[in-house]
Amino acid sequence: MLRLAPAALLAVALVLAGCARGPEKPSAQLEVAQAVGQYVLRRRNPPPPPAQLTRALLDRETQPYLEATIENRDAKAYLIRSFSRSDDHPGRIEVWRTQDNVSLALRQGMVTATRGLGGGLLSASVPAVAGQAGPVRGGARTYVLRDKGNGQTRLTLACSLHDLGPEPVKIVELTHPTRRLQERCEGAGGVVVNDYWIDSRPGHSQVWQSRQWAGPEVGYIRIRQLWR
Repeated sequence: MLRLAPAALLAVALVLAGCARGPEKPSAQLEVAQAVGQYVLRRRNPPPPPAQLTRALLDRETQPYLEATIENRDAKAYLIRSFSRSDDHPGRIEVWRTQDNVSLALRQGMVTATRGLGGGLLSASVPAVAGQAGPVRGGARTYVLRDKGNGQTRLTLACSLHDLGPEPVKIVELTHPTRRLQERCEGAGGVVVNDYWIDSRPGHSQVWQSRQWAGPEVGYIRIRQLWR
C-alpha cells in the first residue's frame, strides 16, 4: 500500500478542499502547498549540468573566443570577435560580443569600453603601442563612465606600471609562458589595480589573461583568451 507522509497528506487535502469549493481564489495554504510541490519536482528533476569546456572542444572552433567574468556578479560569458579596426591612436581596437549583444572593446588587450552591462565604461585612455600587447608605461589614465540617465562622469587616475616577472598561466589545459604586468592607479580617494599576463616569447604579442577595472558598478572583469 502506498503511504503518504503527513506533509504530503496535508498538500493533497488542501488541493481537494480547493476543488470542492469551486473556482474561488486559492487560499494561502493552497499556494504554499503548490509551491512546495513545484520545489520537490525541481529537486527530483534538476537541470542538466553545463557542458564542460575542454581544449578538444575549443580546437574544433574556427574563430577565437574570450571568456569574461564579472567578479561582483559572479557572471561568466563567452564572446566572439565582432570586428577590429585602427583609429587615430596607437594600437588596434578589437570589439568582442556575446550572443545577447553585450560587448567589450579592447586596445592591445586593454579594456577601453563596455556596452550592455549597465553603468558601464564609455571610454578609457590606455598607453598602447602598435604591435605590443598590454600597457607600455605609467602615467595618467582617464575613464569616462556612464552616470545616471544619459550623464557622464570623468575620472582621472595616476598610474604606475610594475613588471612582476615570469608567471605562466594555464587556460583550459594549455599553459602559456607569460610575464605579469601590474598597473596601480590612484585618484579620487580610491585605488585601481589592473593585472595583465602577457606572452613572454620573442615575437609574440598577446594578453592571455587579465583582470581589469571597468567602473564602480561593473567592478573588475577577468578576461581569458581561449584561442590557441
